Amino acid sequence: MKVELFDYDLPREMIAERPAAPRDAAKLLVLRGDAPEDRVVSDLPDLLLPGDVLVCNDTKVIPARLNGRRGTAGVQVTLHLQRALDCWAAFARPARKLKVGDRIDFAEGFSAEVTAKGEAGEVELHFNAAGAALLDLLHAHGRMPLPPYIESRRASGAGADERDRTDYQTLFAEREGAVAAPTAGLHFTPGLLARLEARGIRRVMLTLHVGAGTFLPVKVADTEAHRMHAEWGEITPAAAAAIAAAREAGGRLVAVGTTALRLLETAADATGKIQPFSGETRLFITPGYAFKAVELLLSNFHLPRSTLLMLVAAFVGRERILAAYEHAKTHGYRFYSYGDATLLWRAGR
Repeated sequence: MKVELFDYDLPREMIAERPAAPRDAAKLLVLRGDAPEDRVVSDLPDLLLPGDVLVCNDTKVIPARLNGRRGTAGVQVTLHLQRALDCWAAFARPARKLKVGDRIDFAEGFSAEVTAKGEAGEVELHFNAAGAALLDLLHAHGRMPLPPYIESRRASGAGADERDRTDYQTLFAEREGAVAAPTAGLHFTPGLLARLEARGIRRVMLTLHVGAGTFLPVKVADTEAHRMHAEWGEITPAAAAAIAAAREAGGRLVAVGTTALRLLETAADATGKIQPFSGETRLFITPGYAFKAVELLLSNFHLPRSTLLMLVAAFVGRERILAAYEHAKTHGYRFYSYGDATLLWRAGR
């Protein structure tokens, strides 16, 4: 499909700089019929049914953005996929001047060697620390990797601050490894979780370590030419069994975020049953994709021409989602990672 079919205009002032307070006070655009409904996230228990199963992503964002020096030249890197305990794929700026064998110094005793170069500013870095020691150094010297559209909205283009270390994590965050937040999960509060549980709505966790590739625009003219970046995920046997039990009892599968949906669809067999899974996924969902498992999707608003907008267009229909976005624009919704949410019923359900 032509990428231009997924374009829309958005006034810059509609991009949220900070999350709603409290989190579940965010607006919620509900799309289950022909006309969008304007609700708030705290209405979620009333919009779901007892027995439904929410599938949430328990990945935890690490401070994956580092400023360093190659000799006297400044370099910024954003890690996006861990390849070994001491090795990450990363996006570098400026990448064109980096060469294999170059050393980047981030702090005293903290450096990495460029061991490979790829396309679109991607490099492979081998660090002088591994595992928990490397994570400690990232927490000491790294910044939260906020999307560029948030950083550009901050005063003087300021990047992430201390508040973002908590704001840019979900309540479910447990397993470190993501370099972008699964933003649909940012809307939950302890009170909302308690009300969902009291309503008889179950919750199951999976892990998908969201990569920085989620920020990259689709630069090709046709979706068939786009290469998805890999992301690592896991659905444990216990999680797969819990999902199966809920569905056998008549519950619907509600994905909290496009990250959860992509992993669920990756792990679903031909009958729609979720199988245990551990590994990388490059699943690229565009209109025409036959969904096997997920029936409802809680998601934020997504960038024009992005793979995530293509995914939700596949889920509910391209014209319907673009019309819903226009409705959101005229009704004061806040967009993107720190913005408001949508609750989508799969087309035909």
